[in-house]
Amino acid sequence: MNLLVVFIFQAIKSLIMKSKVLQKEIVDEGKGKATAKEFYKRHHRWTEGLISAAKAVGWGAKVLVDSADKVVQGEGKFEEIVVASNEITASTVQLVAASRVKARQTSTGLSAVQGASRNVVASAAGVVASAKTGAEMIEDSKAVPDYSKLTLTQAKRFEMESQVRVLELESQLTKERQKLGVLRKAHYQLAAVEEGLDAD
Repeated sequence: MNLLVVFIFQAIKSLIMKSKVLQKEIVDEGKGKATAKEFYKRHHRWTEGLISAAKAVGWGAKVLVDSADKVVQGEGKFEEIVVASNEITASTVQLVAASRVKARQTSTGLSAVQGASRNVVASAAGVVASAKTGAEMIEDSKAVPDYSKLTLTQAKRFEMESQVRVLELESQLTKERQKLGVLRKAHYQLAAVEEGLDAD
């Protein structure tokens, strides 16, 4: 796990450094006779999007590693790792998309950013896979209850408790999916508003 953690932070460091190089290239080519400061002021939405995406990638990596450590120690939830990994992937895609908006398609800087982004996603997937293996080993080491020794009354009680738990989980899942749908809708609306402001 430690080696994978090193890999993901190295990959993110490389992505951010290559993004800065590409950003400078974009500014130098796009500012014309204006200063870099004037270019950033004129395209502040694009700049903010680029910076926020880069920060989100770094934040996601920290959450991913912290969650993975907890899962391997038998204290955390594997689902937290999956969510953190998805956040890293989404933020990396956002970073590449923001770079592509202003960069030339033939730019070597853009190609470097795209390559670095693939390394970040692959490294995140490696942490997820490693944590999953660790979690499965912990689960396998736990003693499985011997249900064959239960009385009829005990077996019926456990069965009813299990059915209740299944219904509770299904209800929670439905509510979380509805919540996720509302959040995604709000996110798309905010993105559309920002794009509209950029167009103005």
